[in-house]
Amino acid sequence: MSNLFDTLKAKIDGKGKKIVFPEALDERILTAASQLGADGLVKPVLVGNKEKVEQKAAEVGVDVSGAEILDPANYDEFDEMVASFVERRKGKATEEKAREVLQVANYFGTMLVYMGKADGLVSGAAHSTADTVRPALQIIKTKPGIKKTSGVFVMVREEEKYVFADCAININPDSQDLAEIALASAETAALFDIDPKVAMLSFSTKGSAQSPETEKVSEALKLAKEQNNNLVIDGEFQFDAAFVPSVAEKKAPDSPLKGEANTFIFPSLEAGNIGYKIAQRLGNFDAVGPVLQGLNQPVNDLSRGCNADDVYKLAIITAAQSVQ
Repeated sequence: MSNLFDTLKAKIDGKGKKIVFPEALDERILTAASQLGADGLVKPVLVGNKEKVEQKAAEVGVDVSGAEILDPANYDEFDEMVASFVERRKGKATEEKAREVLQVANYFGTMLVYMGKADGLVSGAAHSTADTVRPALQIIKTKPGIKKTSGVFVMVREEEKYVFADCAININPDSQDLAEIALASAETAALFDIDPKVAMLSFSTKGSAQSPETEKVSEALKLAKEQNNNLVIDGEFQFDAAFVPSVAEKKAPDSPLKGEANTFIFPSLEAGNIGYKIAQRLGNFDAVGPVLQGLNQPVNDLSRGCNADDVYKLAIITAAQSVQ
């Protein structure tokens, strides 16, 4: 695991990246922000009342002098932010409504990223996924050609690294969604120094079974190839045909993957979520994530059961995404 983060730290070293934390009064956030500030790799931006944040940091026993603290109620460029928000929402928010919404820490923090005042945002220690993702979708929005954000886990065990997607966001993705997830996941794999070899997973290998579920996956493969014909990608595959060379030789001898896939696209959220948890609990893999992908600028969602180390690591990942 340390090698994984050494790689990411090298990507962001000296870049001066700023990461926003809207949950500035959370002990885990303050502890991580203190460590990030001390390391000098990332400049933490804490959203909240300066006096209250510093008081809470003192109670926790951490030093946040390396962090920037911005208060929505007392922000010099608030009028500029309101105007920018109204313009971005294209008639869906009045100035009065914008002033109200931007007092909400997640919206304020997301606007800092949108306006270039910060490079990414990490939230979710005390908020739901929806509270973190909704402002990002409304303000930052998805990259051209991508309609939906998706969530990946990087599965790590000693020197082994694999990408599993989507394990966090899209319950029943259609063919277009799966194609988008595959292309975005290949980019995420590259971020973690994984040369992406993408397998579109199913309960069938190359037409061994036929149903609407398998056809959805084979159609997704076709769409992904149309958008990036340089990507090493194939499907539909059962997991063993994608991962075990001897099985691949029997079931899909002409596939470019040859049983060496490292980026796995699951056909549904239930499959992805079950799959990563089996690898985590039975295979003793560390599950890093979920890392949100497909947005114009990086926003990532913590688990409410996270610890300070999880916050620290997700901030490093978010900063690395902004470099990519």
